[in-house]
Amino acid sequence: MSLKDVFEKNPNRRYIMFGGKGGLGKTTFSAATAYWLASQGKKVLVFSVDPQASLTDIFQKDIFGKGPVKIMENLWAQEIDADSHIKNYQGEIRKKILDMYGFDQIPEEIEDYIQAASAEPAMEESAIFDAVVDIIVEGKYDYYIYDLVPLGHALYYLSMAKVYDEWINKITKLREEMREYETMVAKIKRQKETDEDKILTELMYIKGRINASSGILTDKEKTAFFFVVVPEEMIILDTQKAAELFAKFDVPIAGYVVNRVLPTELHTQNVPAYLKNRLAMQDGYLDKIKVTLGDQVKGFVPELERDVTGLAMIEKLAKIMYG
Repeated sequence: MSLKDVFEKNPNRRYIMFGGKGGLGKTTFSAATAYWLASQGKKVLVFSVDPQASLTDIFQKDIFGKGPVKIMENLWAQEIDADSHIKNYQGEIRKKILDMYGFDQIPEEIEDYIQAASAEPAMEESAIFDAVVDIIVEGKYDYYIYDLVPLGHALYYLSMAKVYDEWINKITKLREEMREYETMVAKIKRQKETDEDKILTELMYIKGRINASSGILTDKEKTAFFFVVVPEEMIILDTQKAAELFAKFDVPIAGYVVNRVLPTELHTQNVPAYLKNRLAMQDGYLDKIKVTLGDQVKGFVPELERDVTGLAMIEKLAKIMYG
């Protein structure tokens, strides 16, 4: 089954992810897929959750931190600015503390904590995750194409929904127990019932957002994850290991796309010894890919003559990938 077949036979899969090690072509595949779908009349958003995003370079249009930017008819692109989301986080936290506790200003020790927490390495991933939840839950596009971060970070990103959910479950349970105790004490003292628990309400709101997002990301009917791989031994091994880990997080793997395949016609040409050796090595790795991944391989994409930047090259890649 080809890439085109995968899309045509699964029309309800609206959330498409391309992942793999850095530098293999995830972003170009994301852009080409978005272009192809938009050309079919679908309303498409392609967005990057990689802090070192390169959709701006590929589309040759400044889109970083500007929200969805229209590229052409039916196609929008977005690069998430984690720093601005962290600043928004800080502002929201300050406002909620002031509202909940009636402070005139944020106590110094709390402000120090907010600043310190925002400097944590995980805060960037958290901010990106929250932005992705916003995009997914809104649901205004026919297709969402994710340009995922490299594998190690992607695993962290994909696991965050489960981690957050478990954490919020524990906090919510504790908060509900406290709520029951407070209500009981109020009745004994014949006081009016305590005001609405704003903290519990906030936790339930966050939990609902996370469940909506993770429910989509792990739904085989709605989501397809494609690994990008190249015919090199370490890449093949790393991709196999990553696929096993992704499966543990219930990520629906739809297949593999092999990139940067040297043209087979080079075999019949008088090429330098170096290139002959590279071709021979590639043949061996392609055989290994066919044996280990079999019909899970949905496409082979050749090494192109130049970088994929600009709509003309994106269109060329889209035709190679989808016919």
